[in-house]
Amino acid sequence: QVQLVESGGGVVQPGGSLKLVCKTSERMFGSHTGAWFRQAPGKEREFVAAISSLTSRTVFADFVKGRFTISKDNTEKTLYLQMNNLEPDDTARYYCAAEATGSTMTGTFRYWGQGTLVTVGV
Repeated sequence: QVQLVESGGGVVQPGGSLKLVCKTSERMFGSHTGAWFRQAPGKEREFVAAISSLTSRTVFADFVKGRFTISKDNTEKTLYLQMNNLEPDDTARYYCAAEATGSTMTGTFRYWGQGTLVTVGV
């Protein structure tokens, strides 16, 4: 069973930045899509960003508006989400996901982490 562990969450003021990190127990992102999702209190989980395996093509949710960057490193075991100009509406638990099970990069994934909490506020 592949393990995913997220880190990097915390409390930040509006306009601030955070970099989330996802580490996997096996090499994943060279052969599988990696993605970030988030779930705010009282809301359903939603797609944030994804990066494809071979070409590193990226896809973002509309609400990102150029503020976030998704990337991965050469170990194929680490995924990043750089978040800039954070807004209070970005407050949520952020989840890392690996290996898309459908035909899109924004849908269902086989492996999930436990999430890391991001709070944007004064």
